[in-house]
Amino acid sequence: MAAFAGAGLAVSPHKVGPDYIDPGYHSLATGRAGRNLDAYLCGPELIAPLFAHGAAGCDLAVVEGVMGMYDGASGQGELASTAQVAKLLRAPVLLVVDASSQSRSVAALVHGFASWDPEVRIGGVILNKVGSARHEELLREALDASGVPVLGALRRERQVRTPSRHLGLVPVAERRGEAVEAVAALAEQVRVGCDLEAVLALARSAPELGVGAWDPVRAVACGGLLPHPATGPQTPDRLSKPVVAVASGAAFTFSYAEHSELLAAAGADVVPFDPLRDEELPEGTRGLVIGGGFPEVYAPELSGNEPLRKAVAELALSGAPVAAECAGLLYLSRSLDGQPMCGVLDAEARMSERLTLGYREAVAVSMSSLATVGTRLRGHEFHRTVIEPGAGAAPAWGMHLPERRVEGFVQQGVHASYLHTHWAAEPGMAMRFVERCAG
Repeated sequence: MAAFAGAGLAVSPHKVGPDYIDPGYHSLATGRAGRNLDAYLCGPELIAPLFAHGAAGCDLAVVEGVMGMYDGASGQGELASTAQVAKLLRAPVLLVVDASSQSRSVAALVHGFASWDPEVRIGGVILNKVGSARHEELLREALDASGVPVLGALRRERQVRTPSRHLGLVPVAERRGEAVEAVAALAEQVRVGCDLEAVLALARSAPELGVGAWDPVRAVACGGLLPHPATGPQTPDRLSKPVVAVASGAAFTFSYAEHSELLAAAGADVVPFDPLRDEELPEGTRGLVIGGGFPEVYAPELSGNEPLRKAVAELALSGAPVAAECAGLLYLSRSLDGQPMCGVLDAEARMSERLTLGYREAVAVSMSSLATVGTRLRGHEFHRTVIEPGAGAAPAWGMHLPERRVEGFVQQGVHASYLHTHWAAEPGMAMRFVERCAG
């Protein structure tokens, strides 16, 4: 992405799956919002429209895969896999192969990937972690007869490594200077080691999608892919729009770009704020969205910003709509690892040794500022914390996968849960939230 952007192309970045961190690096590389393509969260029918929305006006779109190419939602075949997304987009695949500790075997590996599903078109191979010129020569010789061209080879290089911790890569927002240097070094390595003209030619071989781009205004008005009404929703002028404050900054980096777009389409004035630095909520705040992130890393700093904690508590306890996911849930609790938080919810949060990870099927079991009882959707959990609830709040969701349970909190206008959701699949949530902010 960075190599093509550096060559002057407008590059649209996309990521298969629910991951929030990789799109941050994509955004750094391209200067555009990184967007997710998740066929489990949004449904296969929305993949191509969401892709077209993000790629509008660009010269090239690059979609990073997830896990192994054929790995998807557990027990559900190809659903949400890179292979399924490639087929839905009719996009050729550039297979990145870890070539360390092998030579001729790489041909068998590539042959297996290329022949597993004939509907997936593998148009080229990038050899990664190549040890030497001789190693590269052996790999290329082995692949000569595979029918899949080698479009690049990348050597092992410490400078481009990215540090990880308990939930994956350290986000860009926490190491921006280092991340800029690493992405620049990686772009140079790709420029030298890859045939960018051949990669661009491969991308241009993709046929037309023939679908309309997803549109947040139409989604709010019609619930997704229905024809645009003759008269769209009446958007109030900016002065009469309810202000919806959206948490941002290093502690709250997990957010899908479409959420803010849907809130704006529903009539909100979306204003970001940083709970680490800002001591007040944006002026005129009528609703609050606190997404995911790493509050456990910044618990002392978040706790130390007492003026903002009090402002959040005052707004939430007044009955204003508040939508909190995962990190937001922790921030609204009484404490996190012993550090005082906002105290909106009668709950204590702490780090755990156990990683909770996976797709979920959920149904709303309480009326809230986001959903009516019975609303069904799919979500994703990803955390190493646990919540010990007190009393007084109703649950938010009834889970159906992997086991039946209730989860989350609904209390006055607050909807707080570990469940990450993608509002493009249920745009009525954004409309409902903004209506309650305005009401």
